[in-house]
Amino acid sequence: MAGTVVEWYDFFLYATAAALVFDKVLMPAMGNEYDGIIAAFVTYAIGFLARPLGGVIFGHLGDRLGRKHTLQITIMMIGAATVLMGCLPSYDTIGLAAPALLVLLRFVQGIALGGEWGGAVLLVAEHAPDRTRATWTAWPQAAVPVGNLLATAVLWLMSTTLSDAAFLSWGWRVAFWLSAVVVLVGYWIRTTITDAPIFEEAKAEIEEGKAAGYGVVDVVKRYPRGVLTGMGLRFAENIMYYLVVSFSIVYLGTGLGMDTASILGVIAIAHAFHFGVILWVGRLADRLGRRPVYLAGAILGGTWGLWAFPAFGTRNTLVALAVIMVGLLFHALMYAGQPAIMAEMFPTRMRYSGVSISYQVTSIVAGSLAPVLATTWLKTTGSWWPTAVYLLVAGAVTTVAVLSMRETRGISLREVDARDRAAAGAAA
Repeated sequence: MAGTVVEWYDFFLYATAAALVFDKVLMPAMGNEYDGIIAAFVTYAIGFLARPLGGVIFGHLGDRLGRKHTLQITIMMIGAATVLMGCLPSYDTIGLAAPALLVLLRFVQGIALGGEWGGAVLLVAEHAPDRTRATWTAWPQAAVPVGNLLATAVLWLMSTTLSDAAFLSWGWRVAFWLSAVVVLVGYWIRTTITDAPIFEEAKAEIEEGKAAGYGVVDVVKRYPRGVLTGMGLRFAENIMYYLVVSFSIVYLGTGLGMDTASILGVIAIAHAFHFGVILWVGRLADRLGRRPVYLAGAILGGTWGLWAFPAFGTRNTLVALAVIMVGLLFHALMYAGQPAIMAEMFPTRMRYSGVSISYQVTSIVAGSLAPVLATTWLKTTGSWWPTAVYLLVAGAVTTVAVLSMRETRGISLREVDARDRAAAGAAA
């Protein structure tokens, strides 16, 4: 979890800066205030395009060599890219080279994060007891709001203690430079962890030629339903998260004129709430099962936009906080149990590849596009309705995916491996 906090701090720092800073510092002047934000969000989406590539690369390495070593590589990659972002000269200084270098570094961030998530959650899932797997795998999931909270808090501190000119000149860069400190701490922690016994056994079988295969090609060939179901589960969850935590900043700030410090304060409090809720929902998924909890999140989450944006229209800070907190509660109902569900879909020999592809490929058509589309619709129509309908459709897609999956609460990962061996033997 500690290492994953670092990864998400770096990734989400970019998201918040894209909504508040990059359009003013690293992008050319646009026709109106929305165009600059859209351009910044497009560079933000580059990270999502790179994530499946990272999932393929590190999924293959993680299934072959181990989860620990891939996690050490990914944390150093994303840390270096983030620190260098903080060193980028402005557009006024180096012209188009500024956004070009930003895109390149964002691509490196995306590759690193593409390999991070699968390894982190599987280290926990493969060590965890069968009956409490969702409880324990909720901890690395809870690293997401912690990383986002840290990113938001640092930018909030800088924006409230500095003048607007100083914040845009150098204040925002401090948050990116701080990544170097947290990366070193996270890397040190990861030197002390070990891969789970079940993985070591699967690794030995691969080395001895007893396993049928591993990696991305094998998982797509042998478990296409698991991959597609995982993508469907991810669809609404991913879209909703980036609407709640990224587009809300644009809607409240640029759309409704609320001040930056108030918005960042609201987002920071909501992230702290999200952390606790994810851990609680993880326990709930072990008690009630994966399907009912996830189904509630998909249905409730799909309706969020229909009432959230009218409530934002009050321009009341407390109302905005309540709306975002409820949105993150609905999101947690889907997100907390996700790693346990996906880990239980695939055998150990190809689990890293399976969960990484299911998780990361979906982000291309979900989270990467969500803030871009929502901001574009707000600019062209002046209305929140297209975004609300978009989320409603996404919720319907994920609801179908939930209804099509098997309940796997309490299943043994060794049982999953045994079924896989039997199926591979029958196919041979």
